[in-house]
Amino acid sequence: MWGRFTKSGLQLESVLQEPLRTDICKTWVSAVAFLVSSHSNNRQRQKRFAWAKDKKDWTAAEWSKVMFSDESKFCISFGNQDPRVWRKRGEAQNPCCLRSSVKFPQSVMVWGAMSSAGVGPLCFLRSKVNAAVYQDVLEHFMLPAADQLYGDADFIFQQDLAPAHSAKATSTWFKDHGIPVLNWPANSPDLNPIENLWGIVKRKMRYA
Repeated sequence: MWGRFTKSGLQLESVLQEPLRTDICKTWVSAVAFLVSSHSNNRQRQKRFAWAKDKKDWTAAEWSKVMFSDESKFCISFGNQDPRVWRKRGEAQNPCCLRSSVKFPQSVMVWGAMSSAGVGPLCFLRSKVNAAVYQDVLEHFMLPAADQLYGDADFIFQQDLAPAHSAKATSTWFKDHGIPVLNWPANSPDLNPIENLWGIVKRKMRYA
């Protein structure tokens, strides 16, 4: 890389030879979208670390008793998502290099649960999830999922710390039903294996 001064200022020019540029692209350069990470403050990171230390010796049998749950948004129209395409010079208007534009992409919010024994039924959420709505989901979808996955065996329910989940009325609901809830650190979707399942489903929908 070298520079030269022009009337408009310093102009940088590349002196990479084409074979070298091609080798670099083949080895470590690719067109990808940014990964999204959740923001955690220092206190939350400390709690995540303490949680991991506490659970590091759990056996597969202990984890198999955990029913993991989560809500997730699924896009129905994909025009405004940000895929990448490799193209040659002069191919900008090639139909295979174009994507449609959707001004207001449609989406649905769903709740689901899974364990080592399988997956439970999906609940399509048609309104904002407050404590009352969430308890209806627990009553009509989580309990049937628990019967399906565990039968009469004991299990531990996992949920994140969303306001509807951590509300006092929701905590009372779990106590009244005798269901233990796994303690969970804030801003930790990466610890929940159901996120991998959501990712698989979304990729299949995206490229179906």
